[in-house]
Amino acid sequence: MESNKVGPDARQVIVSDDGPGCCGCILMGLSYFIVVIFFPFSLAMCIKIVQEYERAVIFRLGRVLPGGAKGPGMFFILPCLDDFKKVDLRTVANDVPPQEILTKDSVTVAVDAVIYSSIYDPTMSVINVENADASTRLLAATTLRNVLGTKNMSEILSDRDSIAHQMKALLDQATDPWGIRVERVEIKDVRLPMQLQRAMAAEAEASREARAKVIAAEGEQHASLALKEAADIMASSPAAIQLRYLQTLSTIASEKNSTIIFPLPIDMLAAFGKK
Repeated sequence: MESNKVGPDARQVIVSDDGPGCCGCILMGLSYFIVVIFFPFSLAMCIKIVQEYERAVIFRLGRVLPGGAKGPGMFFILPCLDDFKKVDLRTVANDVPPQEILTKDSVTVAVDAVIYSSIYDPTMSVINVENADASTRLLAATTLRNVLGTKNMSEILSDRDSIAHQMKALLDQATDPWGIRVERVEIKDVRLPMQLQRAMAAEAEASREARAKVIAAEGEQHASLALKEAADIMASSPAAIQLRYLQTLSTIASEKNSTIIFPLPIDMLAAFGKK
């Protein structure tokens, strides 16, 4: 029995290099004898086919056959002695159910994600883990809670890409001994409590109103400066004031108003005040 370790992270796949033993040889001889006797009907039990996207891990007398997984195409097994497991190599999308997470700033949020993974080593995925897909989903849910528990709410809302890359690196490292490659991680939705949503909406509305007041005040300041410049120009030319007065009367008359207001010069009132 030989233990083959692959990579620096102590991934271990047990592959038997020993012979089948005396009893195993006898059983294999009987199996070949049965195949020959019932030929060609025995071919229906001996010949198996896997698709292009599948591989078959063959166990003979409970031990993995050397040479790795078989396929795609046709392969041969011994009846009563061999068993095989089909492994799908296509990319699988696993939904991570919504997780109630307490963030670093003590805010409870519900976050769900989706993980795209594929199997690159069929033998490891069969030997090292009982159910590769279910184990990957559970590990993804735990990793999502651990990663988001170290983030503030603002970071979760704004830095989804960096969180997804961090989760991908952690999951890829953890699932590597299972023969699984995590290709992509996406944060689907972040749901906040209703009270927090209302508080954030009120805060955003107050911020918009404050900016609107500042813009209005800046507009009044610019308008007052423009009016001051116009008043200085008109004060230097009495004829300009008279023309402006006539223009105002013309504008009022064009609107067909029955009331016309004549402005009274303030200098005249000042003269009466002195008397």
